[in-house]
Amino acid sequence: MQHIQVLDQVTIDKIAAGEVIERPASIVKELVENAIDAGATHVTIEIEEGGISLIRITDDGSGIMKEDIRNAFLRHSTSKIRNVEDLLHITSLGFRGEALSSIAAVTKVEVITKTKEAILGTRYVIEGGQELSLEEAGSSDGTTFIIRQLFYNVPARRKFLKTAMTEAGHVQDLLIRLALSHPEVAFRFLNNNQEKLRTSGSGKLKDVIYNIYGRDVASNLLELDYRQGGIHITGYLGKPLITRGNRNFETFFVNGRYVKSTMISRAVEDAYKDFMMQHKFPFVVLHFQVDTETVDVNVHPTKMELRFQNQQEVYKTVFEAIHRQLLEPELIPQVEVPEPLTSPVQEKKKTPSPDLKLVRRVMPSDSKEAAASITTTPIDSAAPTASEQVKEEPHNEDYFIRKMRERVMSYHNRNSSAEVKDQKKIFRPEEQKKRIQTSVHEATTYKVNETPVIQKPKQLDLFEEKLLEFALWTR
Repeated sequence: MQHIQVLDQVTIDKIAAGEVIERPASIVKELVENAIDAGATHVTIEIEEGGISLIRITDDGSGIMKEDIRNAFLRHSTSKIRNVEDLLHITSLGFRGEALSSIAAVTKVEVITKTKEAILGTRYVIEGGQELSLEEAGSSDGTTFIIRQLFYNVPARRKFLKTAMTEAGHVQDLLIRLALSHPEVAFRFLNNNQEKLRTSGSGKLKDVIYNIYGRDVASNLLELDYRQGGIHITGYLGKPLITRGNRNFETFFVNGRYVKSTMISRAVEDAYKDFMMQHKFPFVVLHFQVDTETVDVNVHPTKMELRFQNQQEVYKTVFEAIHRQLLEPELIPQVEVPEPLTSPVQEKKKTPSPDLKLVRRVMPSDSKEAAASITTTPIDSAAPTASEQVKEEPHNEDYFIRKMRERVMSYHNRNSSAEVKDQKKIFRPEEQKKRIQTSVHEATTYKVNETPVIQKPKQLDLFEEKLLEFALWTR
């Protein structure tokens, strides 16, 4: 039977690092949150090979004093809380004091930091939890973390990392949420020296949404500002026009911290239910300001989940706030078509004379000219026109049958003297007579005993068929 013994510090740190550090995005999350807690207004993130080989994070925050640097890399060392009562009033993003010790246990870390009061900065190097150097160095105000070779001493963890492109995508998704949670901070993200993200830090959430998602999304947003029962909800709701196929665009922040909440997602989707098709999800960016005593953020290793004291009340508040906002505006787009601009000359041409109308007079058919002449004749504008006097004939079945009969007879008679004056060019009586005689002769000399020769029947027009029937009947 194995005896129980206490593990050494290196093993403890690596086990703890496995809970906090999952991939390069986990390191970026912890360090950027520390920069925001330090009051930074500009944060630059640089990665290479998806953050596996290099992560560099630079901020202009308050920095770390030289005498506190060693303590910062010890487990459960933090400046955010002092005792257990402070856990009920957490306003910072980090508070456990596990991030730096976990990062240093599985990477090679270099820190260059300087406070505003100090003349010189400090450079500190630690690899695999072992301190290598601590010295003074020239530096600007703020802190720069350089992380190299993630999981270099834990090969079993390193082989489970994804490709560099996939890991870089996780880092970018994380920075998008951090930028949305703190629009007052200017973020700049570089992947292999290529800029992928930049925000202005103007403090306007809509500007951040525009920089990240583009004009099409930013132009179809509804602003939300709702307060009830100690919960203040602000942010933007996407119109049903910009719905998405998954929940990746439902972004929630509670007291400035990005969280994933099934309850909040359900309340949002229920409020949108009457405005969207099935299997579609809304675009929302919501900030919740709640009393720190009514929410517990210490329920997940990465602080991505939380627990509300009264979840049913939060659900009702979220549903009512979003549903009311969707009912207020008219979501059907309105388009105004301006009137066309016309010049005075065009208006004069388009306006007809009130005293004259065009009347077409057709000359008799036996006339030499046989053409239509147009004359202008003054007509009283009050007199009814010919089209108004003629009663429109109903278009019933008899009407269409009669018109079809007239068209067929007109085609076969070919009596259009206006097109062809010589009717012999149309009828060709000699050729038709010869064809009829040949057909009659073949019909009378047909012998039953002989094997008939199957020939493809020749199509005759209506006039020839009638004439053939008449010839056979008279014979």
